[in-house]
Amino acid sequence: MKPAWVSVIGASGSGKTTLLTRLVPELRRRGMRVAAVKHSGDAHSLHKTGSDSERLEAAGAAPVVFATPAGVQLTFPGDPALLLPAILERFSSALDLILIEGWKDGPFAKIEVWRKEIGPSLAAGRTDILAIVTEDDAPASVCTFTTGDVEQLADFLVRWVRDPAGIGGPLHPGIHSLAGRR
Repeated sequence: MKPAWVSVIGASGSGKTTLLTRLVPELRRRGMRVAAVKHSGDAHSLHKTGSDSERLEAAGAAPVVFATPAGVQLTFPGDPALLLPAILERFSSALDLILIEGWKDGPFAKIEVWRKEIGPSLAAGRTDILAIVTEDDAPASVCTFTTGDVEQLADFLVRWVRDPAGIGGPLHPGIHSLAGRR
């Protein structure tokens, strides 16, 4: 089975990274094999200015691989909407869930992290929001978890990964058509 994909979206400063750093270990405790992707809407260099890997990228190498004792970074030029599924497809047998921080307009189901003082919720008028994580009153048509409900959110995601159409609860119309898979 292919892994499910979920974007965790919200305004800058809403708590997306904090949620993910608490959610990933909770999902792993439940036996889920989880990958994380950090999406940025800002175009910036993937390599340090003047570095050897930047020079290799400028010379036309693709992909460019940066390997250290701590791990490997693989970079490809191009559209992330096309590249991410193709690259992560290679790992699909080793993954249950791919969590993407950001990419509010990406082609995946979403969880919104929302704080009223930062601005309005993105969930209004959208059909791709699975749930909202907030301390504020969220729209009744969306599953809501408080910031401290990481365990319940993890339970919800495990159920959704196993059976996207059978998670129950109020959801926006059309959410089941996302089915979580690419």
